[in-house]
Amino acid sequence: MIWLFTLSSVLVVSFISLIGIFTVSFGIDRLRKMILYMVSFAVGGLFGDAFLHLLPEAFEKLGINVWTSLGVLAGVILFFILEKFLRWQHCHVPTSEDHQHPFVTLNLVGGTVHNLIDGMIIAASYMVSVPVGLATSLAVVFHEIPQEIGHFGILIHGGFSVRKAMLFNFFSALASCLGAFIILVIGPHCAKFSLYLLPMTAGGFLYIAGSDLIPELHQHNSKASASLGQLTCILLGILVMMSLKFIE
Repeated sequence: MIWLFTLSSVLVVSFISLIGIFTVSFGIDRLRKMILYMVSFAVGGLFGDAFLHLLPEAFEKLGINVWTSLGVLAGVILFFILEKFLRWQHCHVPTSEDHQHPFVTLNLVGGTVHNLIDGMIIAASYMVSVPVGLATSLAVVFHEIPQEIGHFGILIHGGFSVRKAMLFNFFSALASCLGAFIILVIGPHCAKFSLYLLPMTAGGFLYIAGSDLIPELHQHNSKASASLGQLTCILLGILVMMSLKFIE
């Protein structure tokens, strides 16, 4: 059952990489407005999963101690390293003068590593419990939608055709299946392995939402109505995560 839930979730996450094709018909201004609301929803989903699912589960299973807290900090540091040294950037605007052609390769490498970790995180969460796995999968999906739109835009800007950009983005996304497979295979042999990933996942989600996504929202001078809409989307993301608590 865990294999079925996990592989289904990572396949959904992988196919989200194809969402970029739907952005071709949108103008840049309209797409930017749409993405900002998606990013806002992702912020709520990531925060909600971290605070309502991952951290409570980690403290319950591993104990309220300094080591569990260090696991959260380790997740923050790990995602900082990925972003800093692999130059994995959460760009949510399809085209930008800052994205030069050499960055395409770095973007693909960083995206592949990120997707590999996503698959590991999803599998580890399902090994703890189905509700935790489902919540984590949704949090990843919320985050992947605006991210994959950005990745697709970077590849197009780097000179790829639409078809080539779709294929490369999809192949990169399939790394999540490999990550999930690795955890599913070694998990039964390491009883607490998946539990140790919980605080690290929470730390990673907090880093993504706090250091990447929220600053992205602040970069754009929004009208009061737009800011209210973003806040509403954040709260909706949290509400979705809260609603999943009722199925536990």
